[in-house]
Amino acid sequence: MKIKVGDLVETIDDNIKGKVISVKSDGILVEDNDGFQLQFQSDELMLVKSDTDLRRSIANSDLDLIKKEKDSIKPKKKKIFKPKQRHAPKIVIDLHIHQLVDSTKGMTNFDMLNLQLNTAQRQLERAIEYRVPKIVFIHGVGEGVLRQELETLFRRYNNVEFYDADYKLYGLGATEVRIFQNINP
Repeated sequence: MKIKVGDLVETIDDNIKGKVISVKSDGILVEDNDGFQLQFQSDELMLVKSDTDLRRSIANSDLDLIKKEKDSIKPKKKKIFKPKQRHAPKIVIDLHIHQLVDSTKGMTNFDMLNLQLNTAQRQLERAIEYRVPKIVFIHGVGEGVLRQELETLFRRYNNVEFYDADYKLYGLGATEVRIFQNINP
């Protein structure tokens, strides 16, 4: 871009605007808006478009096209889930016997196991009915009898996948069940 006499220029580093009076090899002489004459090098100045040039360029532009381009660029807002929230189970069922009854007095081991299994089956049916994607059953470590019976129960359902729950959250004695909504039980 070559600066010539009569051009409107502005300094790059300062807020000085003016009109070019003369262009010489040793510098460019500029008269600022206050009437002072200042000398600059060509790399210190930049051309300024006049107000009429700006208005002419706006008048010649297609505003409808510019609006369409601007509207099409808008990103759609999406709700962002953190990975832990997205994979977190919605329901946690504690099957420890002391959580289910006030006292185990008079109950045999068989009675306790049946109560725990019936509770698990009821809760699983409710989760399927209400379309809950995941549920965690806390069964404890123990001898593993309840865990084996729960796995037998879960295998009866076609729309269920089960695996060990997150160790950090539930420890070793928990099973997470994922329920698929588009498959019949």
